[in-house]
Amino acid sequence: MLELAGTGDDGTTGLLGGGRAPKDDPRIEAFGTVDEASSALGLARALTPHARVGSICEELQRGLYAVGAELGTSPDAETAFVTTGDAQIGRLDHLIEELEDEVTMPAGFILPGATAASGALDLARAITRRAERRCVTLERSGGLGNPAVVRWLNRLSLLLFVLGRYEEQLAGRRAQPAKRSHPKRSS
Repeated sequence: MLELAGTGDDGTTGLLGGGRAPKDDPRIEAFGTVDEASSALGLARALTPHARVGSICEELQRGLYAVGAELGTSPDAETAFVTTGDAQIGRLDHLIEELEDEVTMPAGFILPGATAASGALDLARAITRRAERRCVTLERSGGLGNPAVVRWLNRLSLLLFVLGRYEEQLAGRRAQPAKRSHPKRSS
């Protein structure tokens, strides 16, 4: 969906299947946020020294590309690009279960950034959550043709959290708890 130089100067962007939409249209907001999540995953993939984490990141980027294609399609043509469904959601569930069997999960909230790669995975998770919210907005307005996209993004964010903890474990690190313990004050 690359545009020729200057064609978006009017504040619109081209859609797959034809047509244009304002750049602040909820569909474009959702598509753009999915693109951001993919870029953060690319950063995590570049930073991890662990082949398995990198391979999973690449697989997830390809899934985000498919979701982006669905979101970036003209409503008149969107059924031609629907690729996200139960099989893709099941794949994420499988990866979550597989990794949860191998990693010790934290008991509470954590501070992201125990390693550079896990920090990038947590960034991708936060961006994915925003993409999910954008898709819920799109769905509530009747503009999301495939509700499986919301479920897929929800599972993806959980997978990214687990993958971040797996990355830390492989690196021999552990995320710090978010809650700071306060030293007792002396009177």
